[in-house]
Amino acid sequence: MLLRTLASLGRQGISASASFGRAGLMLFNALVGKPEFRKQWPLLVKQLYSVGVQSLLIIMVSGLFIGMVLGLQGYIILTTYSAEASLGMMVALSLLRELGPVVTALLFAGRAGSALTAEIGLMKATEQLSSMEMMAVDPLRRVVAPRFWAGLISMPLLAVIFVAVGIWGGALVGVDWKGIDSGFFWSAMQGAVDWRQDVLNCVIKSIVFAITVTWIALFNGYDAIPTSEGISRATTRTVVHSSLAVLGLDFVLTALMFGN
Repeated sequence: MLLRTLASLGRQGISASASFGRAGLMLFNALVGKPEFRKQWPLLVKQLYSVGVQSLLIIMVSGLFIGMVLGLQGYIILTTYSAEASLGMMVALSLLRELGPVVTALLFAGRAGSALTAEIGLMKATEQLSSMEMMAVDPLRRVVAPRFWAGLISMPLLAVIFVAVGIWGGALVGVDWKGIDSGFFWSAMQGAVDWRQDVLNCVIKSIVFAITVTWIALFNGYDAIPTSEGISRATTRTVVHSSLAVLGLDFVLTALMFGN
């Protein structure tokens, strides 16, 4: 029994290592080489619309409601200590340091990441990738690279929009509903937020999450079994693996940025 368990763990470890190696080779082959801006620019613009613009609604709505919840819960807690004037600081720092990049990455994985996996998996199932190879077109440069750059560009911008809308939602609750003085709300926020420690680290987190989520989504689609069941499983893996990777990396990055 023990030997079977150890053997199973060993096989899973070898399989995971092999998958990680294939993912690294896929990304390397897709990005390294002579740049073809004239050919890839229209593809990049199309993917920016697909993964970025079409994700804007869910990002803005989620940011608004999360900011409103933060404002309401923060007001309830801070009034206990007569510190409701610090509500703006609490909302801004919570969104910039944690909720903005993390929730944006999770929403991006669920909406855009799953779509990328399903799209590439379907292209593989219908032999579109094989047809490109027969026509001497590199599918990695043609299909994978524009989608990777689109994800890398889109997610930090979406995170910034999420934070801005969330702060506005917190102000709606704190200032317009609960009656906190707007000067206290905004001045406390401006005094507490540091450009390098908070805003820049938020962008850095978003870039790391963008690379991770987009990479996982593209590899799961490219490596999917070319059947309907295989594509559905690959899409599920994308959401699960991306979510776990984002949460794990969030702890590591937070420890590096704010741990000392």
